[in-house]
Amino acid sequence: MTDTYNRSGASPPKSKTGVPEDRSSSAGSKIVEPTYEGDFVLDGSLPLECGHSLVCPTLHYAVYGRLNAARDNAVLICHALSGSALVGSWWPEIFAPGAVLSLEHDFVICINMLGSCYGSTGPGAVNPETGQSYGPDFPLVSVRDNVRAQARLLDSLGIRRLRLVLGASIGGMQALDWTILYPDRMERALVIGVTPLSAMGLALNHLQRQAILHDPEWSGGRYLPQRPPRRGLALARQIGMISYKSAPLFDERFGRNPNRTGEDPWAADGKCGGLTGGRFDIAGYLDYQGQRFIERFDANAYLAILRAMDTWDPLRGYASPQEAFGRIEARLSFVGISSDWLFPAEEVRRFAEAILQAGARVDYREMKSDHGHDAFLAEQAELVRLLQ
Repeated sequence: MTDTYNRSGASPPKSKTGVPEDRSSSAGSKIVEPTYEGDFVLDGSLPLECGHSLVCPTLHYAVYGRLNAARDNAVLICHALSGSALVGSWWPEIFAPGAVLSLEHDFVICINMLGSCYGSTGPGAVNPETGQSYGPDFPLVSVRDNVRAQARLLDSLGIRRLRLVLGASIGGMQALDWTILYPDRMERALVIGVTPLSAMGLALNHLQRQAILHDPEWSGGRYLPQRPPRRGLALARQIGMISYKSAPLFDERFGRNPNRTGEDPWAADGKCGGLTGGRFDIAGYLDYQGQRFIERFDANAYLAILRAMDTWDPLRGYASPQEAFGRIEARLSFVGISSDWLFPAEEVRRFAEAILQAGARVDYREMKSDHGHDAFLAEQAELVRLLQ
């Protein structure tokens, strides 16, 4: 998720979700407030694919609308990498009149991922077995682990079946795993901008991790809350931002312009010359995104969710694509984004075709946009039109 970059250089006020208060969607939709926001603590332990377990982990969640008497109007939205449970803050146009969801008819729930720093158990939480924060000892929590935890929360609400599950990026990974793990629990799934990460995606995530691990303040992952590895996390976010956008968009917005603060990349004086020089506009944008991110996210949480993304493979543990994808009963819609080079549209299309060949009901749609992977947030109105 990206933040606004304005020409004055001023930062918009920040909400508790990390979303700027004055942020609205591309069509001006305002933040949608939840009907309820709270925590669910799982009884006992949550076994993890890595062989470890989390004892009584907490899931932070938000709901929108009302659950009907038949309990058949539930919709699950799975957030992207640095998102929160407050989907009405970062995906408001999904709720717009005539859009994908209706708060008059749907009961929408969004659950913060385990490993995050927005309320669910993550590296910053206290390990009940030691009385100390998990820190770098937080175990690998896979996408499947998250889905299994989400299913237990829905069970506690008496929700047996979902009308729809949808998500983009790592949220799309969760949505697809829902269809495989719990084939009889949903009618439809929307999977946006996702395939298993390619070698290029894994390489970019590796560089982001290295940026954090090489920050002296990381301290082996046991940094003090008041002294987090800010520089490493900011640099990691800047690397990520490059993969979320596209070259045409960067050329259109920034080109080779000097930074809007007035710096001169060609200056030869001691202040703005030598080996570094003044910044170009694209450098100012990336630095701004890095600075904004460290104000709202935690370094260890970022590492935890990157690992979940890296290790996602829906075929892991199955003998063949037919065994895995043949389980799917829901109607699936995949969305590729034309300028996405993190999850290229052609790879998303091939991924959808592989699932179709396994016997699932699948259609593929493509979003035309220069916004790259971030288009599902940056051009929400176009995404809604495509999903209708």
